[in-house]
Amino acid sequence: MKDKLLHTPEGVRDIYNTECAVKLLLQRNLHQVLERYGFRDIQTPSFEFFDIFNQERGTVASKDMYKLFDKEGNTMVLRPDITPSIARCVAKYYKDEELPIRLCYIGNTYINSTTYQGKLKEVTQLGAELVNDDSVDADAEMLAITIECLLKSGLKEFQLELGNADFLKALIKEAGFEDEEDIVKLKDLIENKNMFGMEEIIMNKNMSKELEEMFLKLPELFGTLEVLEYAKSVTKNNRAIKAINRLEKLYDIMTEYGFEKYISFDLGMLSKYDYYTGIIFKAYTYKTGEAIVTGGRYDNLVGQFGKDCPAIGLAIVIDNLLLALSRQKLLPTIESSDTLIIYTSKYRKTAIELAGYFRREGNNVILQLSKDEYKLEAYKVYLKNMNVGGLLYIDNDKDIIIMDADNGNKQTVNINEITSKA
Repeated sequence: MKDKLLHTPEGVRDIYNTECAVKLLLQRNLHQVLERYGFRDIQTPSFEFFDIFNQERGTVASKDMYKLFDKEGNTMVLRPDITPSIARCVAKYYKDEELPIRLCYIGNTYINSTTYQGKLKEVTQLGAELVNDDSVDADAEMLAITIECLLKSGLKEFQLELGNADFLKALIKEAGFEDEEDIVKLKDLIENKNMFGMEEIIMNKNMSKELEEMFLKLPELFGTLEVLEYAKSVTKNNRAIKAINRLEKLYDIMTEYGFEKYISFDLGMLSKYDYYTGIIFKAYTYKTGEAIVTGGRYDNLVGQFGKDCPAIGLAIVIDNLLLALSRQKLLPTIESSDTLIIYTSKYRKTAIELAGYFRREGNNVILQLSKDEYKLEAYKVYLKNMNVGGLLYIDNDKDIIIMDADNGNKQTVNINEITSKA
């Protein structure tokens, strides 16, 4: 039983020591990018009322949420998605604000899905939400932030794939799909690029040859601007053409940012969130099959909480990004900046004064009473294990021994040379 308690449930894991330090450093670096674009932090609860995330809002299915009950019997859920929480906050705290609102966050999300076998069910997201701006320039800003964050992380090669949720919605409506089960099935077939299944469901609908061709081509409509040109040449649907025009305009703005080389298109792109109404995007890189960033425009979601306004957001999945950086050997290096001061009880006061001086100077210092059973040499391994840069050893009133963790070299200096600074 005790051994069992040492293990974590499926889908969650401990992050500690250097790995945890790397994750926190990455989060700080990416958060700086959001700050420089004028985004300000907001924190929302880890669990909220079930209705905040119910499927009618376009979030994950009820069966995929972790549920619990408060003492009044209300159904609560661990948040599977942070965007609806932000939408609730905007409607509550910024109801009368008409000019743009820029919010950012770092938090964990929880999805309890059997389709996530071998994948994390608790992940950390760093995200940004831009509210009260329906312009294509707002779309471009979120893409630029995404690219700058990925560059800041250390990634050198990645691709940002763009789609438009309204493009597929326009085709589905034109084709006469009304049954929700049929629509879900069609989307699954598109996502899985199941051409035979798509052909079967399409042939049962009475639609034009052009529309049939467009549906059957959807799994292949990814790549450069030529994909958009082809789609415009086939469809006569004004709503679909408008969606393509928005993507073209967005690309033009990204060239002004100088980021066009990171952009590609996927007109068959789908999201697990149905609340997206316009631009949707995902970022991918080598050696990980999962998206490291997702996002899109959700102009109707905030309105469900009482404030009609447009919005667009992005979410960087920190865990997926860390995995990609690790596999590409691009993880940031954590410097061993801490200093360990070991002292015998007789020289406690000297050690405390010295530690205080170093801390006031901005250094990290660990104070540790010497243990008789540990000799100085035993601390070499300890320094490596704890990523400590070096140590000072005080056991007499004349000398201090200094040891460097990297090479184990030791030197002895007069105690007055150091304690005089304190």
